[in-house]
Amino acid sequence: VQLVESGGGLVQAGGSLRLSCAASGSTFAITVMGWYRQAPGKQRELVANIRSGGSLTNYADSVKGRFTISRDNAENTVYLRMNSLQPADTAVYYCHAGGWRGDYWGQGTQVTVSS
Repeated sequence: VQLVESGGGLVQAGGSLRLSCAASGSTFAITVMGWYRQAPGKQRELVANIRSGGSLTNYADSVKGRFTISRDNAENTVYLRMNSLQPADTAVYYCHAGGWRGDYWGQGTQVTVSS
């Protein structure tokens, strides 16, 4: 499975961004897709994920009500809509896909929120 991310960038506090992650390869083996992030000096943490059916989602408490994850199963693509961004959201965001063949990661995309 290969994951290609896009959509990061620089935004002012209160702004919005949308991240995209397109999966290719053995996508039939994927059961969950999501986003993690890692800020400098901190551990990688889960931001949000979504099951393959697209109906079951999970969010970190810090992003609930501000971020929305969605999935286009036909295109094997997962999206993360991020609203009301805060400087604390600044991090490298990694796409993740997991399933019965293991875990896969994207290369990461930088999100920087200026105050």
